[in-house]
Amino acid sequence: MKDILRRLEERRAEARAGGGQKRIDAQHAKGKLTARERIELLLDEGSFEEFDMFVEHDSNDFGMEKQKIPGDGVVTGWGTVNGRPVFLFVKDFTVFGGSLSRNHAKKMTKVQDMALKTGAPIIGLFDAGGARIQEGVDALGGYGEVFTRNVMASGVIPQISVIMGPCAGGDVYSPAMTDFIFMVRDTSYMFVTGPDVVKTVTNETVTSEQLGGASIHTTKSSVADGAWDNDVIAMTQIRRLIDFLPLSNKDEVPERPFFDDAQRLEESLDTLIPANPNMPYDMKELILKVVDEGDFFEIQESFAKNIVTGFARVEGRTVGIVANQPMVLAGVLDSDASRKAARFVRFCDCFNIPIVTFVDVPGFLPGTSQEYGGLIKHGAKLLFAYTEATVPKVTIITRKAYGGAYDVMASKHIRGDLNYAWPTAEIAVMGAKGAVEIIHRADIKDPEKIAAHTKAYEDRFLNPFVAAERGYIDEVIMPHSTRVRIARALALLRHKELENPWKKHDNIPL
Repeated sequence: MKDILRRLEERRAEARAGGGQKRIDAQHAKGKLTARERIELLLDEGSFEEFDMFVEHDSNDFGMEKQKIPGDGVVTGWGTVNGRPVFLFVKDFTVFGGSLSRNHAKKMTKVQDMALKTGAPIIGLFDAGGARIQEGVDALGGYGEVFTRNVMASGVIPQISVIMGPCAGGDVYSPAMTDFIFMVRDTSYMFVTGPDVVKTVTNETVTSEQLGGASIHTTKSSVADGAWDNDVIAMTQIRRLIDFLPLSNKDEVPERPFFDDAQRLEESLDTLIPANPNMPYDMKELILKVVDEGDFFEIQESFAKNIVTGFARVEGRTVGIVANQPMVLAGVLDSDASRKAARFVRFCDCFNIPIVTFVDVPGFLPGTSQEYGGLIKHGAKLLFAYTEATVPKVTIITRKAYGGAYDVMASKHIRGDLNYAWPTAEIAVMGAKGAVEIIHRADIKDPEKIAAHTKAYEDRFLNPFVAAERGYIDEVIMPHSTRVRIARALALLRHKELENPWKKHDNIPL
């Protein structure tokens, strides 16, 4: 017995050492933590329960039988974040560069199956060089098994990927199918084919950072939802995100103690909207002033900044926030903003998270680049996402709500539950200038007549009253009471029941 216990401890020590001290030092020299150090930061102290510590590969090709390390390049198991269970797999770059073998994949699929079976989120920390070339099709088959479970878990449990080093080739597609991808600046990158292959095939010379670094994927490609400066911040922020999310699609949104007053009036909001309708203001100021304790976790902060998405709490319960941002492109909807918001809305709907929408939108962005880039389809994605969503939807129109964009931004017509407008709201087909030039085209050369027509149009349409008369706006509210109204609306809708017609799945325009 003593001999077995001694051997057990030896083998555990061997597994915990990963690829050995030399490789651990190399990992630290790059500014990266090891797999087990990351787990320590991510999970509650002492909560980690590891699976398959002693698993090794069984490949005999290319001399691999002489190189066997317990764990085989990935650490898997479960633990808790603020007392709530999460499953995880963490690539260990010190062991075969974190490359995926058949048994490495089996460890991952085992923990994916457990997460799905128990209804708890799964977090993947990626730091690896792709498939283990020595294993050939076995490695590729392993990827396929992982991908299949990503798809099966989609919309059932939250799936979060954090790229903390290289992530290339087949490795990128598993994160791509998860709900959120985050990266670490300067140490992580993602691409299907690396700089060397790009050079060979296209003759382009590009660095890993230029091809697939955090700066690229958070601002240009929209692949990543956010990036942080180092591993420590990344792990603390993932803990923060997990606190906002339900454990599964059958779970209620988390409810946390809060120290904010649900009846709080925010007088400063009465002067948020500038007197000049063409002047911008920061929509994030409104968000921070109406949510609990000004706590807002933004998603895709650096991409399509003309729309803001993220998680907050109202009376301790998670809500999803979608808001036009007048500070960028006047808050207009373009292809990127539509895609960004649509995906976020669908995530919220999957996991029963109520959606609060703040509207100040002058319309869709005109121009050939938008039309050629498929604005019609991308705009339809947002329309589709809002319409199919059955979760509580509360909408506040702060200023402009023009044209089709009025419909798209969670209007009453696409099953918005409670729709409010500030007195500054302007709900119309278009702005006064454009409308008058169309309606009164015959008077276009008479400035006095045009000015009179413009004044008449503004008096009639550039206010919330026509929409309120029709019942499309439930109430015109004072800006300072916005938090109170949202809190009451969400409390009313807490037990909302709405079902879509049965279907195998929808066919959202992609």
